[in-house]
Amino acid sequence: MTATAAASALGGGVAARAENTGPYRAEFDRLAARRADEPAWLRAARGAAIERFEALGFPGPREEDWRFTNVAPIARAAFRTAPPASRAATAADVAAATFGPAAARIVFVDGHYAPELSAVDAAGPLRVASLREALARDAERLRPVLDREAAEQGPFAALNTALFADGALVHAPAGTATTEPLHVVFLASGSGSEPSAIYPRLVVLADRASQLTVVESYVGGDGARYFTNAVTDVVAGEGAVVDHYKVQRESTSAFHVGRMTVRQGRAASISSHSIALGSALARNDVEQVFLAEGGDCTLNGLFLASGTQHLDTHTRLDHAQPHGTSRQLYKGVLDGKARGVFVGRVLVRKGASKTDAQQTNKNLLLSKEALVDSLPQLEILTDDVKCKHGSTTGQLDPSALFYLRSRGISEAAARSLLVYAFASDVLGGVKVEALREGLERYLQSRLPSPLGADPAGVER
Repeated sequence: MTATAAASALGGGVAARAENTGPYRAEFDRLAARRADEPAWLRAARGAAIERFEALGFPGPREEDWRFTNVAPIARAAFRTAPPASRAATAADVAAATFGPAAARIVFVDGHYAPELSAVDAAGPLRVASLREALARDAERLRPVLDREAAEQGPFAALNTALFADGALVHAPAGTATTEPLHVVFLASGSGSEPSAIYPRLVVLADRASQLTVVESYVGGDGARYFTNAVTDVVAGEGAVVDHYKVQRESTSAFHVGRMTVRQGRAASISSHSIALGSALARNDVEQVFLAEGGDCTLNGLFLASGTQHLDTHTRLDHAQPHGTSRQLYKGVLDGKARGVFVGRVLVRKGASKTDAQQTNKNLLLSKEALVDSLPQLEILTDDVKCKHGSTTGQLDPSALFYLRSRGISEAAARSLLVYAFASDVLGGVKVEALREGLERYLQSRLPSPLGADPAGVER
């Protein structure tokens, strides 16, 4: 390529990036006047974030972290920030989003706090509030989380920082413990005439020796086309225990990009279960770091995709301190022409001795056209560690299928039983009973035939 051609190509790339990012800069400028009452440090952080987004642009397939996922449909759409929903959500919408009754909850519709649907007073010792309320009362508590260097943020996280309207703060004071889960519900109404963008933000602060359970749910109306760009920050202090669940059931015409960062202190224990069921295209990133020794982190995930859905999961666990333990188990079930991606990296830094890390990815393909890209990775820079990883991808075991068929079970029912068994160990780790039962019912509804349909499932 000549220098002139190279310059022309570079100029074309810059022009394309400006064309794709320009509408979001315009949105940022349009909304700036509404944020005059925000702390100066947050306004500065927003400004740095939008500049970071403009500099990076939407990621392309030539970037290593995005080579399996093409976000061009998002980049081309120029989504506008969703206004408050014109169609009011109902208690039935909330019940559906939480798989049943939810006593303690905070609800957002199209990214805007819905106090009439929330029940924050039922959260017991937890301090639960919208971010706008929390910023007005105690902005300095949020500053270490929201005022991050722009250089630390990828393009989507930077865009969220620049444009989020509201979000949820969940704070467990030192020494407090809750026995009931708190539900954080993000509903997309799909009520606008144009495709809209929603920027949910969730901050979970677990102080020293506290304990809490948080269920983070994303739900959208069938057929609605929108873009959810979510960021979740979890900070666990010394000895804190956090049990976290993320359930993504967006519209199958929508797009979802979510990023969760986890920072845990000495002897803190964090478990996170990610269940991805919806969206035409979804990307879920988890970035965790042990800030002190003796921590424990469990990451489990299940993604179910059919049709032409594309579901992508990236994890990065950073064993920066010694005596850390991590466990990862991610499973995918794909049918039709669906595409799945799992890229998991475990980094064991120099000096992080006595690390115990295990990473497993297993995928089940139910059709010849379904495809999974799986890349588990270990990077070990020290000695005296115990680490392993593995990945398997295949179809239903013919011998197991034959065994069930030989006992009079129909082929459809046999396939359902095997798929359910494959996914059940991830769902079995869900400690919130109503959530686990709801997910099991949902899984059964997605299988070729209902389970437990005896004698209908038995051939005569």
